[in-house]
Amino acid sequence: MTRLFGSPSYFRLWFSQAVSSLGDWIGLVAIIAIAARVGGGNGGTAIGLVLSARVAPGLFLGSFVGVLADRLDRKRTMVFCDIGRGLVLLALPFVKDVPGLILASLLLELFTLTWSSAKEASVPNLVEQAFLPNANSLSLAAAYGTFPISAAAFAGLVKLANEFSGTFGVHKLAQESLAIWFDVGTFFLSAITITTLALPQRATSAVPSEGTLDVGRVFRDVREGFRLIGSNNVVKAVLIGLTCGLAGGGAVVPLGPVFSKQVLRAGSAGFGVLLTVLGVGVAAGVIGVTVVQKRIPHTRTFVAVVYGGGAFLIAAASTSSLWLAGVFAVGLGICGGAVYVLGFSLLQSEVNDELRGRVFATLYTSTRLSLFLALLIPGFVSDRLDGLSKLLFGRRISVGSATLHLPGVRLTLWLAGVIILVAGLLAQRSLRSAPPKASSEPPYRSSASSAE
Repeated sequence: MTRLFGSPSYFRLWFSQAVSSLGDWIGLVAIIAIAARVGGGNGGTAIGLVLSARVAPGLFLGSFVGVLADRLDRKRTMVFCDIGRGLVLLALPFVKDVPGLILASLLLELFTLTWSSAKEASVPNLVEQAFLPNANSLSLAAAYGTFPISAAAFAGLVKLANEFSGTFGVHKLAQESLAIWFDVGTFFLSAITITTLALPQRATSAVPSEGTLDVGRVFRDVREGFRLIGSNNVVKAVLIGLTCGLAGGGAVVPLGPVFSKQVLRAGSAGFGVLLTVLGVGVAAGVIGVTVVQKRIPHTRTFVAVVYGGGAFLIAAASTSSLWLAGVFAVGLGICGGAVYVLGFSLLQSEVNDELRGRVFATLYTSTRLSLFLALLIPGFVSDRLDGLSKLLFGRRISVGSATLHLPGVRLTLWLAGVIILVAGLLAQRSLRSAPPKASSEPPYRSSASSAE
């Protein structure tokens, strides 16, 4: 147990994350299905509004959620959030309109953001610093490895609900009901597991003695978190690398089907192949970093894989062969998985416990905003660049017998790759400006803590 998970306590935290992640995915699929059903002829609009509500808390309340993760007892916070998510889902079968689904999505995302910030801030208290990359690899597996399981579980439970519908007295069983009740059970199981967790006693300055938060101090804490991000070059480099890299790499999702159809001539099947090999690359990157993390410099490797992600994306967009694009997509996935593990490990080892929740909340807010923009903007940019390419070059450039096609989707993916390269350059410059850190130097501490 200790060799695989670092400590028995971290195993219990990881198990809780895996269970609650399973619940998160099932809840997301269930809400989308309900939105499509209650939206009727406007089901697409209903789904869009509900998914937008999942983004809003992270965009506007992330910093304040980070303060809660730093100032309140983290174990109690995670238990409260798990119970809160379970109760929200318990009420979901009784929601009959889109505004109710939007409210449920807002509450679920707020609880999830708070739980995740408290969880990430607690990891360094449960494992040795050298084990952090392994812990983050396991965390990534728990967060996203449960998605296919949740999709299969949802489909099976919906089918089961349809078979038993009408057999429960006068009440007809809604097709999502069994999946939702199962989901409620996952969150309550996670809450019970968290109660058994032995988190080290935190400094008294970090937790309010009367169980309440001074509003003025909350705003001072928010400013303190932003001051750390602005003054600590390692933290700044990681945030730049992760958020800007995600903004560029996220363009693959909306543009992938178009690229597969227009450039690779492979259609939807080709897009499926690209997503599959991209996922294989991410898994390989996570496993690779986990294996060699003790023998590599984390900061220099972080910058190198950010650069690599941009280069692989540009290379994939430059080819018209499905198998070559797949090879480069594997490279992009490897770099993406490595960036995630190394970035989280650097933040966890660089930032002191009392500020860690705010930093991770800011990271979640930044990545959500980057992903939102990456899903929203590239399609528009691709259409504009396609028209410009047609006007200036006829969508192709010929040099001798060689012809390079320049559709808007290829130009946009090139631009996304350049954004990732620029993120790597900014992260590298920030790290070069960081003062050398002695091995005995403690992580960054807040000025308030130092004064106390």
